[in-house]
Amino acid sequence: MWPGLIQLAKEGGVDAIETYVFWNGHELSPNKYYFGGRYDLVKFCKIVQEAGMYLILRIGPFVAAEWNYGGVPVWLHYVPGTVFRTDNEPFKYYMEKFMTYIVNLMKQEKLFASQGGPIILAQVENEYGYYETAYGEGGKRYALWAAKMALSQNIGVPWIMCQQYDAPDPVIDTCNSFYCDQFKPISPNKPKIWTENWPGWFKTFGSRDPHRPVEDVAYSVARFFQKGGSLQNYYMYHGGTNFGRTAGGPFITTSYDYDAPIDEYGLARFPKWGHLKDLHRAIKLCENALLSNEPSLLSLGPLQEADVYEDRSGNCAAFIANMDDKNDKIVQFRNMSYHLPAWSVSILPDCKNVVFNTAKVGSQTSVVEMVPSNFTVSTLSPNKDIKGLTWEVFDEKAMIWGEADFTQNGFADHINTTKDTTDYLWYSTSFHVDENEECLRNGSTAMLLVESSGHALHAFVNQKLQATGCGNGTVSPFNFMSPINLKAGKNDIAILSMTVGLKTAGAFYEWVGAGPSSVKILGLKNGTVDLSRYTWAYKIGLQGEHLKIYQADGLKSVNWVPTSDPPKRQPLTWYKIVVDPPPGNEPVGLDMIHMGKGMAWLNGEEIGRYWPRKSSKHEECVLHCDYRGKFNPDKCSTGCGEPTQRWYHIPRSWFKPSGNVLVIFEEKGGDPTQLRFSTRKILGACAHVSEDHPSFDLKYFQKAGNENFRNKATVQLVCPTSTRISAVKFASFGAPTGSCGSYAKGDCHDSNSASLIEKVCLHKNNCALEVAKQNFNMGLCPGTVKRLAVEVVCS
Repeated sequence: MWPGLIQLAKEGGVDAIETYVFWNGHELSPNKYYFGGRYDLVKFCKIVQEAGMYLILRIGPFVAAEWNYGGVPVWLHYVPGTVFRTDNEPFKYYMEKFMTYIVNLMKQEKLFASQGGPIILAQVENEYGYYETAYGEGGKRYALWAAKMALSQNIGVPWIMCQQYDAPDPVIDTCNSFYCDQFKPISPNKPKIWTENWPGWFKTFGSRDPHRPVEDVAYSVARFFQKGGSLQNYYMYHGGTNFGRTAGGPFITTSYDYDAPIDEYGLARFPKWGHLKDLHRAIKLCENALLSNEPSLLSLGPLQEADVYEDRSGNCAAFIANMDDKNDKIVQFRNMSYHLPAWSVSILPDCKNVVFNTAKVGSQTSVVEMVPSNFTVSTLSPNKDIKGLTWEVFDEKAMIWGEADFTQNGFADHINTTKDTTDYLWYSTSFHVDENEECLRNGSTAMLLVESSGHALHAFVNQKLQATGCGNGTVSPFNFMSPINLKAGKNDIAILSMTVGLKTAGAFYEWVGAGPSSVKILGLKNGTVDLSRYTWAYKIGLQGEHLKIYQADGLKSVNWVPTSDPPKRQPLTWYKIVVDPPPGNEPVGLDMIHMGKGMAWLNGEEIGRYWPRKSSKHEECVLHCDYRGKFNPDKCSTGCGEPTQRWYHIPRSWFKPSGNVLVIFEEKGGDPTQLRFSTRKILGACAHVSEDHPSFDLKYFQKAGNENFRNKATVQLVCPTSTRISAVKFASFGAPTGSCGSYAKGDCHDSNSASLIEKVCLHKNNCALEVAKQNFNMGLCPGTVKRLAVEVVCS
């Protein structure tokens, strides 16, 4: 997907691609390096270069990024004497060795700008300023060492450190935030760089779906350049997917969509992508003036101001801001009046004409849906000759499989035991219940009390699933109490403990543990039975994992049972089906709404963790978000009472023309017969512009200069390649109400609206129409600003 994603970013006005370098993805064990598949760093850099773009290489090698263990290899924690991210010799040794390896790799390929390559900046460490004080003097020494070590690499381009308040010269400190207009580097000789502007936010299983309005994103960018910014980067511009077990957290979803301008599936997210593209064009029209002297600041009101950039050759550009988060304002600037919506910035590349206002979105809104597609059973299925028989099943036993890896009294820490080679760890013991126990005779039940340091677990009694517990995205320790069924005599207790992504940041984060810390049986006549003191047997991982039954080499290592009616609501079950890809070329997601929790693979590729865990319906969600005012991740959430993630991205490149093996491991119990592929389709487009909306033709502007500048609002509609505008669902010029999908005519309406749009747009892939008197009745509703709203169908 890389070439298409990078090209789409370039079309959106992006000049540079910023990427992390994931240490734990590249150095799998000491001195064992991997740069294949989606970890082919050199290939990625060269694709950026071939696109004619720059690259910012954030080597780190600590990345945070909601990525498992912050990108640091888990094996490093078990090197004796190692403490992460402080003045610690083992950590510094391995960090410098990896940094040097990456730098040398880039030098060999001549990828630094000093060698004619695309890399213009490199980063060492990441957001360490948040935690440095927790490490005392060792933290300060480490930060200075990291900077000095990076400089010694002699790469010929500047080094940066994000959120590093004591970055030594010449290393550049940078800002990460929702807003960085007020950020000032620690030295006046350093440029003002914004390495992470968050256009959305990440999701955690069981939480709401956060969104950041594009009007606010554009406002933050315009304010940054208004106040002397040199470089601004979106984190994320394309969010992508945390395939396999790469998501950290804990509880970060497999989806890392981030409400980004390019969505998880690789499609431009309208109107965000389009509005930011217009913003980027407007800023670039100001480029010559912005590269001149410091701006002059003009106060235009209590919360209104203009920054004016002028050079000696006559280039002039102005940014006029209204920082009032409630009220629109009319301001006077250079003997002209300008209307400023609340919480907005107007950009004037000639200090006269407004070509862009951050609050006025002219870009279309796409109508996007996940369209279900039933499985088509492949002709290569091993069961093709058995009518209706499509599934194969393997049962994972709710107990220690094979020989135990070890036994010990009490509980071993989950992460220290598995060393993150798997999410799963079995804990198993047994205890005796007297046949005269009252809970066996009078209908009462015993209670299981479990305390855990995280992240989730399933408790089995005599191989029956009795209870499930989990923490949440911010506090993974949890406890729960559940009734259980016991029998006279020996009772087997098995706990399947699970991690859901390791912690990704924080002071001394590598020491945070997981797994059960206390297990007790309550309600017996002789009192509480504290199983915490018992001897427990341990087994790392699942049998199916150990045998790799999700990969081609391991598929035949167990006896799969064919069936036309796969078991439903059955825990610890592996399902396999051989299917054809869904038709078409649209992106694909696997719909897991009817499953419980587990892992999925296609042709041995790790789709990742699935868990359609619902957010609370009692949380606060919005139908329409007010973009005005400071944003925070809880401001504009949707999806209350719904699964945080329903669909799981499967890249088209993972499919074969036929014979695709889909393997699911279900922990809790689900209904595999309800599994579906869904294709992400753009079914239509909407546009909603006002007659006073800034609109400009870049080529015309540059050719004609400022004197003949045109400023006419234009509605533009584009359907996906190979589709056409097949119908006009709505069109109204005047005072339409509602939003995309629910437009309605207002009191003021030009009756020719629909016929005009049909004439211009029907059966075309794209169309554009000026909101002008030659097209519409501009005399309607005198004294009001009229708007045009359109919704079309793409097919």
